[in-house]
Amino acid sequence: MVTPMTVRTRFAPSPTGFLHIGGLRTALFCWLYARRHAGRFILRIEDTDLERSTPEAIQQILDGLEWAGLDCDEGPFFQTKRFERYREVIEQLLAEGKAYRCYCTKEELEQMRAQQIARGEKPRYDGRWRERTDSLPGVAPVVRFKNPLTGEAVVDDVVHGRVIFQNSELDDLIIARSDGSPTYNFCVVVDDMDMQITHVIRGDDHLNNTPRQLNMLLALGATPPVYAHLPMILGADGAKLSKRHGAVSVLEYRDQGFLPEAVLNYLVRLGWSHGDQEFFTIEEMQSLFDIVDVNKSAAAFNFEKLAWLNQQHMMRAPPARLVPVLRWHLEQMGIEAADGTQLEQIVVAQRERAKTLREMAVNSAFFFRAPDAYDEKAVRKHIGAEVPALLAEAVVALERLEAWTAAAIHEVISGVAVARGVALGKLAQPLRLAVCGGTVSPPIDATLAILGKAETLSRLGRAQALWSA
Repeated sequence: MVTPMTVRTRFAPSPTGFLHIGGLRTALFCWLYARRHAGRFILRIEDTDLERSTPEAIQQILDGLEWAGLDCDEGPFFQTKRFERYREVIEQLLAEGKAYRCYCTKEELEQMRAQQIARGEKPRYDGRWRERTDSLPGVAPVVRFKNPLTGEAVVDDVVHGRVIFQNSELDDLIIARSDGSPTYNFCVVVDDMDMQITHVIRGDDHLNNTPRQLNMLLALGATPPVYAHLPMILGADGAKLSKRHGAVSVLEYRDQGFLPEAVLNYLVRLGWSHGDQEFFTIEEMQSLFDIVDVNKSAAAFNFEKLAWLNQQHMMRAPPARLVPVLRWHLEQMGIEAADGTQLEQIVVAQRERAKTLREMAVNSAFFFRAPDAYDEKAVRKHIGAEVPALLAEAVVALERLEAWTAAAIHEVISGVAVARGVALGKLAQPLRLAVCGGTVSPPIDATLAILGKAETLSRLGRAQALWSA
C-alpha cells in the first residue's frame, strides 16, 4: 500500500524589509494548504543577503506572523546557519561534473555583455569555462551550475498551468560567489530538497527562477515540489502595490486597529474565492481553501473593503475577543482600562459605530477621561435657558436610582422629559454633552450605565455649575 505524501509547505521571506501584505498572503496560502491537508508549515528566513538583512526585519517578520496567528510547525530556519551544508552540495556538484569553476574577470563579463548587445543578442554568460579544467592564478573563481544545453524545463504550475522554458535560453547560473558564499537560487534548491518541501507556493515574480531551480533539483536527484505561483496584488488603480495603496508593514494594520482574522479573511479573497462568500472564519478558510482554485489574474487591494470586513468581524466576534485588543489601543493612548466588564459593555455599545478597534478606542476615550471642555457649537445649539433646571431635575431623579442599568436610566430620563413636556432629545443631548463633551456617543442610557453612577453624577454636577452661571 502506498503511504499518502505528507504535505509540506514553506514560507521563506527575505529579511531585507518589513513583512508586507503580499508576503502575508503568501504565508497565509501556504499555512492554509498545510492545515487543510494535515501537513506541515515551515518557516525559513532567507537571510543570505548579509548587507541588507537586519535583525529588526527578522523580528518584524516573526512578530507579524505571530500577530496573524500563522504558527509554524518547524523553524524558523536561517540560511546563514546552513552555509556548511551549501558548501557540501557545491562540492558534490563539482565532483560529479555538474558544476564548474569560472575564472572570468568582471572586465571580461562586461565586455562579453557589450558585444552581445551590439550584436542584438540577449546578454548572457557564454559558457567559456564550462569544459575547462585549468585555473587562473590570482583570480578567485565563482562556481556555476551546468544547466542543460538542450531540451526543456517544464513547470506544471497549479495556478498558471504548464509553462515551458527552453534550456538553451538559460545560461549557467552562479551558485557560489568568488568569496565562496552561496547564491539565493542555489540555497533555495538545497533547502527545499533537505526540508522535503512538497508544495512551493509563492508570488509569480518567482516564476522565472523556477526552471533554473527545477534543473538543479533534478541534477541533485531530488523530486521537485509542486509549484503554485500566486498572482500579484495591485493597487485599486491597477498600479503595483505601494505604500499609498496599503503595502505597509503588517504590524501597521494591527496599529490601525484591524483584527488579524479580518485581514486574513480579506487576503484569502485576493485571488481565491468560494462562490460569492465574503465572510470567512479561520476555521472555514482552513476547511475550504485549495490552491487549485486560485485565479492567475492579479487582484486589486481595496482598503474600504478591508475596513468593511473588519467591522463585520467586530460585529460577529464574542465581545470578550475584542476586549484585550480594545484595552491595548486604549493603552497606546495613555489610558489604563483594567475593568474587563466595562470594556465588554463598551464593545457592545460601540462596535456598530466603528470600523476598527483604534477608532473604537478614540470614540470611547470619554469613558475614562472626563471632558475638560465642551463642543462650543453643540453648546450653542442644545444648552438653552431651560436646560439647567431640566438637568437639575434629571440629576435628582438619577441620584435616587438604585438599580444603575440602561433600562432603569432610560425610564428615569423619559419620565423627566414627559413631566417637563419636552422631547426626549431635549434632555438627552445636554446629558450627552455633559458627560462626553460632545454629541456623539452610544444611546444615552447605555452611555450612563457604562460610565457608572458616581462618575455620571460628578460630570453632570460640573456641567450644571458651568451652564447655570
